[in-house]
Amino acid sequence: MSSLPINQSLWIKKPLSVFTANQQDAGNGIVIRDGLIIELVAKGTAPKTLIDREFDASRHVLLPGLVNTHHHLYQTLTRAFPPALNKRLFPWLQSLYPVWAKLQPDMLHAATELGLAELMLSGCTTVADHHYLFPQALTEAIDIQVSAAGKIGNRVMLTRGSMSLGQDDGGLPPQSTVQTDATILDDCQRVINQFHQSGPGAMVQLALAPCSPFSVTTELMKETAKLARANGVRLHTHLAETEDENSFCLQTFGLRPLDYLESVDWLADDVWLAHGIHFNDEEIKRLGKAKTGISHCPSSNMVLASGICRTKELQAAGAYVGLGVDGSASNDGSNMIQEVRQALLINRLRYQADEVSHQDALYWATKGSAQVLGRDDIGELAIGKQADIALFNLDEPRFSGSHDPLAALILCGAHSADYVMVAGQWKVEQGKLLNSDINEIQARHGESAAKLVL
Repeated sequence: MSSLPINQSLWIKKPLSVFTANQQDAGNGIVIRDGLIIELVAKGTAPKTLIDREFDASRHVLLPGLVNTHHHLYQTLTRAFPPALNKRLFPWLQSLYPVWAKLQPDMLHAATELGLAELMLSGCTTVADHHYLFPQALTEAIDIQVSAAGKIGNRVMLTRGSMSLGQDDGGLPPQSTVQTDATILDDCQRVINQFHQSGPGAMVQLALAPCSPFSVTTELMKETAKLARANGVRLHTHLAETEDENSFCLQTFGLRPLDYLESVDWLADDVWLAHGIHFNDEEIKRLGKAKTGISHCPSSNMVLASGICRTKELQAAGAYVGLGVDGSASNDGSNMIQEVRQALLINRLRYQADEVSHQDALYWATKGSAQVLGRDDIGELAIGKQADIALFNLDEPRFSGSHDPLAALILCGAHSADYVMVAGQWKVEQGKLLNSDINEIQARHGESAAKLVL
């Protein structure tokens, strides 16, 4: 299928099923032009727009492009790594930090490309990556990631992470992986100036993201917040992932994690937090009042036995909830549509079966995730939104005998998209990347992974 000329209209017509994330009727498809959705075609009606091209979606379930709110793409190089298996968060990190400290520029490029490709093939059109590892050989990590993202074609929210509190000063990371506050802040300003795009349709955005309370100084948390707000970019960090983190914060700061967050001026609507599991009722109310975002990472939380995010209470309080696949070393996969199923299943352990539906999980992965990232131009099928879509067919044995196509997509375990579009341009056709050779990407990635653990 050729690319769509910018001024031509395309009708994605008669989908098998459609999820708009906003309860609008697009039962007979959507019309796209100039990279935007210009019409929702209600069931039983025809487009009002003059149509130049058509795409027959009668064998497909139509979704907004999925939005991943938390990842560590470099960690795809250490999947199923024996020394890190069957460990809790802190010892898991301590077993991996020395390996990650050897990361080289070509390795990061390979890891970013592979992870973004894997996500794109799963229907994920926007990816937030939290890169906080800057050993001496990798001082321009964000530049490398921008280059890799341009090859695959996802929208990206690249967070310039940081670690400044090494083992010598009571933190978890080895000294070879930490930087000084001044170095971190200078580079944060540089990458914002060089790469951040604002406004609707942005392909590359930047956020600032100290890794966690146990790997940065209090002063860096405060100064990062000031710098982000002076530049109009968002803030991100890990918080309340495990009970060990709660204990660390109480011992180190005399505060629970959320109290510490508020003390450094981070309890706000320009902040989103990874995991957000161990909040009490009062803290959930405060998060909701502040409109702080939470990236729910189901698979990672299961692998590390961290706990289950209180998604429904957070939403009810007013906080935004989205989904993240998290770093591949604690998930071992970068598949967003599978993460939707995991979100449904793990939430069924906390809530009753009639309290969390497949539509809820899909909402978290689309409009909910877009809200977490502060974007109102993606994450739903609506007039004026970006034409980011994913089309899934049900032509596999796993779907045979299913009766509700949208429910089957999640309950029967979809794992790959058939077609994916970003900004009105096809990126995946018939399950294959259009602009990249996945075999070549995988070969380079495998070589990098082998070198890293030598």
